[in-house]
Amino acid sequence: MARRPIPAGRGGNLPGTHSFLKGGGPYAIGGGRTGDRDSGGRMAEASGLMRGKRGLVMGVANNRSIAWGIARACHAHGAELAFTYQGDALKKRVEPLAAEVGGLVVGHCDVGEPATIDAAFAKVAENWGSLDFLVHAIAFSDKDQLLGRYVDTTADNFTNTMLISCYSFTAVAQRAEKLMTNGGSLLTLTYYGAEKWMPHYNVMGVAKAALEASVRYLAADLGRKAIRVNAISAGPVKTLAAAGVRDFRYILSWCEHNTPLRRNVAVEEIGNAGVYFLSDLSSGVTGEIHHVDSGYHILGMKHPDAPDLTVAKD
Repeated sequence: MARRPIPAGRGGNLPGTHSFLKGGGPYAIGGGRTGDRDSGGRMAEASGLMRGKRGLVMGVANNRSIAWGIARACHAHGAELAFTYQGDALKKRVEPLAAEVGGLVVGHCDVGEPATIDAAFAKVAENWGSLDFLVHAIAFSDKDQLLGRYVDTTADNFTNTMLISCYSFTAVAQRAEKLMTNGGSLLTLTYYGAEKWMPHYNVMGVAKAALEASVRYLAADLGRKAIRVNAISAGPVKTLAAAGVRDFRYILSWCEHNTPLRRNVAVEEIGNAGVYFLSDLSSGVTGEIHHVDSGYHILGMKHPDAPDLTVAKD
């Protein structure tokens, strides 16, 4: 039985997961606020940018998840959404969120169990017949093995981390390809720890590096069918997954003081980037790893004007 994947709130948040916080911009592309609602309490449409498009979102944990931020932004621009969940605990969180955007819940999906992936896509096919986009926001690793040294990673945890955090994107792409008869867009979440060493990331960094390579190879395989494949590498954001990240407050503070924009990014900003990749705005873009991190990825060292920070010990 596979371990429960931690829904990636952020393209690689830390500890075997993805999720971080962001504080900022509630505005979506097109000028509409993603949080506006009509008289019936439903979220209002900001534009028709994604009207007529239907997408499956995999990996929502709660209303602070990056996957949910992307889903909300897509809905605000007219997209129809479907969601999976893993287990009863997440079902109780996902169903109310799906209802908020008039979404379809296609059921339990554990990416470590192929039969449940098949069942979820069968449900999508039954209800829609086809699919226009997919958001993959799933990752997992044994938290205890993210605190020590990478060299001490066990074979079992390495294998499981790669299966859940990397191969699962290929697995869902195989199913999505069959439903994207008119082309489509696949989007996953990664993190800067795939490119450079990051503390407390260990085997997740290796899995994310493999995931980013998968994006390029999937893009090459599926491009002839007009299916685009991209990834968002988001900065740290407070999500459920981030709650278990050691020294996470230090990471947030360091980014706030050192990134070119001198702040952390907001989930809404990642959501807007998701709309770009999942809509026709990016029709000529595939195989990209797109950073939404206030410019953190361009840094080579601490900014001279930033304060010296120390890690608070509990």
